[in-house]
Amino acid sequence: MFMPELQRSEAFEWTQAAGGRVLQCVPLREHAPHLFTTRDLQLRDDEAEWSAVAAAVGVPPSRLRLIRQVHGTDVAVARAGGVGPVNRPEADVIVSNDPSIAIAVRVADCAPILLADTRLGVVAAAHAGWRGAARGAAAKAVLALGEQFGSQPADLIAAIGPCLGPCCGEVGPEVAGAFRDAGHAEDDVQRWFAPGAGDRSLLDLGRANVDQLVRAGVARARIYDAAICTKTHAQVFHSYRAAGAGAGRMAAVIRMKAKG
Repeated sequence: MFMPELQRSEAFEWTQAAGGRVLQCVPLREHAPHLFTTRDLQLRDDEAEWSAVAAAVGVPPSRLRLIRQVHGTDVAVARAGGVGPVNRPEADVIVSNDPSIAIAVRVADCAPILLADTRLGVVAAAHAGWRGAARGAAAKAVLALGEQFGSQPADLIAAIGPCLGPCCGEVGPEVAGAFRDAGHAEDDVQRWFAPGAGDRSLLDLGRANVDQLVRAGVARARIYDAAICTKTHAQVFHSYRAAGAGAGRMAAVIRMKAKG
């Protein structure tokens, strides 16, 4: 059963895939097969579940590229004609110019960001929770597409999947401090953090990532934010804030569209 009441952005729609309900960004779908999974899949190390994810974007499981995420901004490259990594490289951004490969990041409250170049077709996936956002993971994905494949930011389209919303994104003062220490302007910090109880703040993770994509040169009209809070809707999405260490993981997966 689909849940249109959770579809806060008209740019996203529910679809039924082999592994269960998934969310897709309609404008992005025109340029790249992709999906954001739900809690219908746990996505830890279950081979059958990852096989379902691969099938949903049209590749065999052997052509699905994952990374070991560490809340940083290092980039892994899945290049056409290259030999795929036997082990998952340590990174939080992955880019590809190979239509036979699907790339993915895993999340459970962090923001999953998918990008596609509407001219060249190359794609990226980024894992951007508060640590990644503080370190500029979204902008790093834009930069990596340019450095690796010659993408221009103006040609990119981006989709931000469900993540912890400003309603539930309560954080301590050290989080805003990390953004300041990373060099973000005070005006940006004030815009991304709303006052909470005591010394706590409420982080708008989606807005922070949108703003960083814009600063990196992506047109605002080409950035689509699902604006669905994973903790609020923990019956639909995996949420670390709701379930703690036992939370499952969701995937954001994208593949370069094959030409012809």
